Amino acid sequence: MSARAVRRPRLAAAAVLAVATSLPAVVSATAAVPHLHRTVETGRAGVHRLTIQTLSVRADLVSGPQVLTRIGLPGGAVARDLSVRLNGHDVTSEFADRPDHQVEGLLRPLHLGSNRVVATAAGETAALRVTDHPVGGPDFSGPQIQPWRCQRRATDAKCDQRSYVRYFYLPAGTKALSAGVTGVAAANAFLPYDRKSPPARSLIATATTVDHVEVPFIVREENGYIDRDQYAIATLWRPGKQWKPWAPQRQFNHRLVITHGASCDTTYGTGPAPGVLDPKILNGGFVVMSNALDNAGHNCNIVTQAESLLMTKQHVIDHYGPVLWTIGTGCSGGSLTQQQVANAYPGIYQGITPQCSFTDAWSSAMEYVDYTILLKYFKHPATWAPGAVWTPTGIQQVIDHPNIGNPVTFTTVIPNSADPSRSCPDVPEPKVYNARTNPHGVKCTLQDYMVNVFGKKANGFANRAFGDNGIQYGLSGLLNGEITPATFVDLNKKVGGLTYQDTYRVQRSTPDLIGVKRAYRSGAVDTASNLNRVAIIDLRGPDPGFFHDVYRTYAMRARLLRDFGTAANQVLWRGQAPIIGDITFADAAVFAMDHWLRMVHGDDRAIPLPRKIIQDRPSDLTDRCTDGAGTDVPALVCDQTVQVYGTPRMSAGMPMSDDILDCHLKPLRKSDYPVKFTAAQWGTLHQVFPHGVCNYNRPSIGFRKTTPWLTYQKADGHVIYGGRPLGPPPRSHLFD
Repeated sequence: MSARAVRRPRLAAAAVLAVATSLPAVVSATAAVPHLHRTVETGRAGVHRLTIQTLSVRADLVSGPQVLTRIGLPGGAVARDLSVRLNGHDVTSEFADRPDHQVEGLLRPLHLGSNRVVATAAGETAALRVTDHPVGGPDFSGPQIQPWRCQRRATDAKCDQRSYVRYFYLPAGTKALSAGVTGVAAANAFLPYDRKSPPARSLIATATTVDHVEVPFIVREENGYIDRDQYAIATLWRPGKQWKPWAPQRQFNHRLVITHGASCDTTYGTGPAPGVLDPKILNGGFVVMSNALDNAGHNCNIVTQAESLLMTKQHVIDHYGPVLWTIGTGCSGGSLTQQQVANAYPGIYQGITPQCSFTDAWSSAMEYVDYTILLKYFKHPATWAPGAVWTPTGIQQVIDHPNIGNPVTFTTVIPNSADPSRSCPDVPEPKVYNARTNPHGVKCTLQDYMVNVFGKKANGFANRAFGDNGIQYGLSGLLNGEITPATFVDLNKKVGGLTYQDTYRVQRSTPDLIGVKRAYRSGAVDTASNLNRVAIIDLRGPDPGFFHDVYRTYAMRARLLRDFGTAANQVLWRGQAPIIGDITFADAAVFAMDHWLRMVHGDDRAIPLPRKIIQDRPSDLTDRCTDGAGTDVPALVCDQTVQVYGTPRMSAGMPMSDDILDCHLKPLRKSDYPVKFTAAQWGTLHQVFPHGVCNYNRPSIGFRKTTPWLTYQKADGHVIYGGRPLGPPPRSHLFD
């Protein structure tokens, strides 16, 4: 780009889309969630030894009174040789040789805290320590968010409530399974099913699963409360037929799909679980699950998102049966949850399908913060210095976006979670923080909502991970001649920063270093350092200014390329439908992902999982471009329409990875600018940037890879600010 070239919206150029050929290095997730693992201990001669293994969750993260458990018998032993004791009580009758040819049972009743399981068979004895947590939580998130408003029918302060079940059926002849019918319209196609007076079979559609099992299209939806919020589980169901976790009904394909919500907010009470009545996915034989806490618009805290998913997933496996793999689906805030949880808590998902995606809450927050302070400046032209003239083109240069309304839309639709005194969902106004009248009230910021992650400062506020120190707003416009030196200097002089009360201040803001370090370590900023262990299909459409910026897809791709030298585990589907890409993408991606994971699951080679994910991707599962209604068109069409713009910090030099929270500084040098500043202007820049300007050739201050599987609570329930690694999952051991 020449010095005078006008900065244009970035297209999805071949260089960005190209996938490096090198395979990723192995990254170990020290505490991956076990699902259908068949690891057994062997003796010196390779004979199987006695083992005890919880199937639905790690033995130290169990919640509720029971957990599905498998006993691996020594060579030559049979089920009738087995004896099992739980906390000294005989529970052998809970275990038997099941139809899957494994000795399994529901280990119960567990009591809160530590439980000791001892199994004996064929002269061997094994023991396993199982740690049980309340079904209302917490499990690993630390002390729970307070205050918290439970639903009206809650029986205790943990929002516990007896679950309830409803039945639905899909009428014969419905169009709900047609390609263009999605979302609410598809869910509304279901009608209530009365088991006492069922409709005639001819009035019920037929479901055909991915495993070619045909059953009447009757759905069972279970609702209840886990981790102080509502969950929902739906699956095809044959009324009157038995279902046990080791002998589920034959239409269950042993795969789980998790649905999510939208937006990003901090709510202090229970809410509705995202919808699970998706006819196309249910038709495939999947169990569909959600928890209100995985709805980022209800709860944008990565730790409670992950915890609620793990606890609800345990419930699914304990009651419906083992799950081969789990797929996430969701747009906007739903994509945010999938990507940040998959990175910070690898193993919860095996495949994700983020649509209109956000990489995570905290790196996306940089754009929000910049828009907030830039709007304060642009909306008050009377404060501009003489000679500082802002045209629409100049503003475009600053925000790196052709639609100068994008900042207004973003900061209007998404709640401002940097403001501690804003109206808090479910918090009575008198209890909300007010610097003058209620300084000890609830601070309604995302960092305070995530205080277990960030920790507290001496002033009572949580450490925050955002600021704008050293950023040269409008730099690209200055370099290409669209912004004059006088205008550039005036903007950077007056843009200022934000106080902890989210009010304007003249000085730039500096992030709290401990907050920055913990943002990366916790995965609040999705470093992608564990995302090579998950398959990704990213679904993207054009964004004409609705703040679902296309660049975020490429930010994730840039992070994968940086970390692993390849982004071959991320497939990109683009389409002409605004934001979502294509009306068929959401469901089609789940089935494409299921095929991909089927190939990975069937690969028994002794190679690392990241290599399997890349090498086992079906040959017909590639980047694609559609007309928005399911028909593929040339990639050039999407290159021209699904355009990649940027952010104010990208205009200031931030790389496409978009994850530098606190930049290293370099000295101001006149030689870095192809323009001439007056002595007064140069002096002003030194006042604005006394320690230098951002050096975006270096990683962020405090940058580190995400540490997977952090817990934020001690054994006594007290908080560990910043978290500690859980370590390897507990395993049973033999003893004499």
